[in-house]
Amino acid sequence: MNTSWSYRHQNFTVHQLPAFADNYIYLIEEHNSQLLAAVDPGDAEVVRKACDSLGKTLTHILNTHHHWDHTDGNSTLKSSFNCRIIGPEADAARIPDIDVMVGEGEFTLGGLTGSVLFVPGHTRGHIAFVIDDALFCGDTLFGGGCGRLFEGTHAQMWDSLSRLATLPDHTRVYCAHEYTLANLRFAAGVDGDNSELQARIESDSEKRRKNLPTIPSTIGMERGTNPFLRPLDRSFCSDYAKRHQIDDDPLAVFTDIRRRKDRA
Repeated sequence: MNTSWSYRHQNFTVHQLPAFADNYIYLIEEHNSQLLAAVDPGDAEVVRKACDSLGKTLTHILNTHHHWDHTDGNSTLKSSFNCRIIGPEADAARIPDIDVMVGEGEFTLGGLTGSVLFVPGHTRGHIAFVIDDALFCGDTLFGGGCGRLFEGTHAQMWDSLSRLATLPDHTRVYCAHEYTLANLRFAAGVDGDNSELQARIESDSEKRRKNLPTIPSTIGMERGTNPFLRPLDRSFCSDYAKRHQIDDDPLAVFTDIRRRKDRA
């Protein structure tokens, strides 16, 4: 991908920048102010070019976790723009040039207000940022999937995903990778009778044929089609548990699905 896309919210616009093979970096541009924040800038040059195009200076960086493809641009961008870097307090030692450490709670960015959610699982210090109806969830929740458990437990990841799933259905999900079609192919083997999932596969496949992103999705869409959120549905849990001869507890079902995905 060699372009970018923009999505308008009430008080800000999100600019979606492709990076590396399948990453997304996001710029949050507040309306009627000079605030411009980059979310998980793994590639400084991609962000710098976008700032030049917008004619604005980068004021902040938001990091969801420490992995290099989310933080490698930190030091270069801070040197270029003197921006403030905000990241998870539980992972501060692994966030390059961090200025502000945040944990669970309310969050203010310029004139924007929202919240920080502590969502460990992919890493032990992972956080997500919620600003109005936008969720910046890093590698915790993906289109049709969720992050691998590099440092956390299945119970931690299930709790994190369950919390994200309580956000309003219209919340737009700005995750950090274009993994959706691969995730949906796996989902079809888990939840093949789901008509909503079949419709999403067709729609997202058409987007990719046109070189368009499948992201952002919405919380409502993920609840209905993402196999890692489907255990929230008791009927799905019961049916899945019977087919695979496991306990029908949602955590047990989630754990089995995540392990199957790891082996896929």
